[in-house]
Amino acid sequence: MIQIDQFWFDEAFVVFNYPVAHLEWLSALSGVLAVWLAARENILSWPVGLVNILSAFFIYHHVQLYADMFLQVYFFGMGLYGWHHWQREHRAALPLKWMSAKMRLASGVFVVSGSAVMGWCMTRLHIWFPQWFFVAAAFPYADSAVAVGSVLANFLLARRYLENWILWIGIDLLCVYLYFNKGILLIALEFLVFLALASYGLFYWTRLKKSNERTTQRV
Repeated sequence: MIQIDQFWFDEAFVVFNYPVAHLEWLSALSGVLAVWLAARENILSWPVGLVNILSAFFIYHHVQLYADMFLQVYFFGMGLYGWHHWQREHRAALPLKWMSAKMRLASGVFVVSGSAVMGWCMTRLHIWFPQWFFVAAAFPYADSAVAVGSVLANFLLARRYLENWILWIGIDLLCVYLYFNKGILLIALEFLVFLALASYGLFYWTRLKKSNERTTQRV
C-alpha cells in the first residue's frame, strides 16, 4: 500500500466550509505556478512542476484516480526531460512550431486507442492487485483519457509544439468535471485556473512564434 505521513492529508485551513489538506494546497500552488511559468516560456516551470507531480501522485491514490496516479510517474521523467531540453543550448534547436497533419492524425489515434486500453486495465486494477488498490477505480475511462492525453501534451510541450496548449484545454475541462465529482474541490478549481492559463499559453506562444518568424525574415 502506498502511504505518506497522515499530516499531509490533515486539514490545513478551511475555504468556504471546505477543508483544505496540506498536500492539496501544496499541489494546487505549485501546479498553477508551473503552468504560468510554462506559458511564459520560463525554464523554472520544470522544477516547480516536479513538486506538483509528487504531491499529485499521493492525492490521486487517495481518491482512487489510479490512471492519474500512474501518470505522475511519467510526468516526473518528462519533467526531467523537459528541464534538460529547455536549457539555453538546446532551445535554439527546438523552435516553436505547429504539428504536421500526419502527426495530428497519429496523435488522435494514440489518444483514443490508448485511453480505451488503459481504461480497461484500470477497471481490473483492484482485482489484479487488491493488496494495493482496495477500491475500484473511479471514472476509469475518463481518467485514462486524461492520463493518455496528458502524456502526449507534456511531450508536445517539451518539444515546443503549439498544439500542446489546445490539448491541455480539453484535458483541463475533463479534469474539472472529474475532480468536482470526486470532491477534491481545490484541485478542481486549480484546473479551472489551468484552463485559463492554457488559453493564455496558446495565445502567447502563437504571438511569439509570429514574432520570431518576422525577426528571422528580416535577418
